[in-house]
Amino acid sequence: MMHSGSPTPNLLVIRSPDIERAVTFYEKIGMRFERHSHGKGPEHYACETDGFVFEIYPQQNETGATKNTRIGFKVESVDNTLQSLRDLDVEVVSPARDSEWGRRAVVRDLDGHTVELVTPNRETKN
Repeated sequence: MMHSGSPTPNLLVIRSPDIERAVTFYEKIGMRFERHSHGKGPEHYACETDGFVFEIYPQQNETGATKNTRIGFKVESVDNTLQSLRDLDVEVVSPARDSEWGRRAVVRDLDGHTVELVTPNRETKN
């Protein structure tokens, strides 16, 4: 049976050599995690929002690295989110500025993943 419409993303898994540190970063942008373990699999963290699951698994070796992955999140306020990340000394790749997609900034998480933060135009406050 064919599925009508476009596929909808429901899962993204990244790997980190320090999952506790990674969770700290993503909690600063507003995510809430639960610790999970399935069967004999490794302990990891999961955040579920509107049917989408974002998981952080331990990185066992360099071949398991996901740091070339670019991840994007809608946030309530790009500027406030950047401010909350300041004490983690996060690299800002592209500072906050208005764009055709809304207020936007790009940072690197503590493992080197590129993370795009955007507050869509309809939600942007001047």
